[in-house]
Amino acid sequence: MATASAAQAAPVGVDAPSRREFLYYIWGASIALLLGEAAAGLIWFALPRFKEGEFGGVFNVEGDLVPAANKVPVSMPAGRFWLSNVEGRGLYVLYGVCTHLGCLPKWVETNNRFECPCHGSKYERTGKYIEGPAPRSLDKFEATVTFDDGTSVTSGADGVPPGGPLPIEGHTITNVAVNTGDRYKSTSRLDE
Repeated sequence: MATASAAQAAPVGVDAPSRREFLYYIWGASIALLLGEAAAGLIWFALPRFKEGEFGGVFNVEGDLVPAANKVPVSMPAGRFWLSNVEGRGLYVLYGVCTHLGCLPKWVETNNRFECPCHGSKYERTGKYIEGPAPRSLDKFEATVTFDDGTSVTSGADGVPPGGPLPIEGHTITNVAVNTGDRYKSTSRLDE
């Protein structure tokens, strides 16, 4: 009979968790969920992914859109920048936002300069400050100019100072790649 009673063992019952155990599991799950959301948010915002042709990404400008030396600078509204070609200096890629309060300076052909319509700041063709309440010259973007012979020059590299003019004289440009995610901030009114 002992064998029969062992085979018919009493069913094992599982007690419901106590209040203390329940709160322990709920707090643990809440903290795990909060950390997961924070990690996902940090990855999403700390590592932005900008598409080509979108502000913050790279804009590829065809060579025929680059202005001739000392001609009217070309505006690229989607990228918020101006292409300005200065004879004897080279190509400047200027951030099209005033350093005073963020207005959008326009090229004024009659005065041959950029002028902010809101507060009157004025800038040369190179982006250098002339007058007005702006604290410094216009900022510039990193750019890579590719020539028809396959060579290229990049601002901040190739012997070109960051934000400096890209030497293009005597070459035929096929493409200008402007990285709107990498801005060279002017430090004073004397920057050009």
